Amino acid sequence: MEEQTIDSSPVKDFSESEGSFLKSVLAPALMIVALILGGGVTGFFLSGQTQLTDSVTGTKINSQETKGGVPKEAGVNNPSVYKDQAQGRLEENVNKDIPEGSHRLIRPGGEDQTAYLTSSVLDLNLFVGECIEIWGETHAAQKAGWLMDVGRVKLLDSCPEGL
Repeated sequence: MEEQTIDSSPVKDFSESEGSFLKSVLAPALMIVALILGGGVTGFFLSGQTQLTDSVTGTKINSQETKGGVPKEAGVNNPSVYKDQAQGRLEENVNKDIPEGSHRLIRPGGEDQTAYLTSSVLDLNLFVGECIEIWGETHAAQKAGWLMDVGRVKLLDSCPEGL
């Protein structure tokens, strides 16, 4: 009769499974964490750039600041996309009867000459209260007489006559 020995020691040899664990789980997890941190750092530094790009045309956007912090001119000088032009004083759109457009351009000639504005390129809030010249693309509107997506703004030295 042969003697059978049973290994009853409570300690197992994990040396092979530890190497497998490091290779299969820990290394990819560390790689993912490093990629996420690298992306975050890159995004942080790129977010500080002041150069903007028009999402429609891919054209770089001009911006020259004046002493008051309001850009003298901003936007894309692309007449093939932004064909329409107007001048007036910019206000936020608080007209509840015409909810189209975040802003409105008050022009000489009364309310029916008002242009309601949006911009997919510029922050129009920078120009509120200023007399400006705008270039943009007219869109169909439900209630507004004129709805324009503004692509370029130029600060005027004086308001158009009648404002």
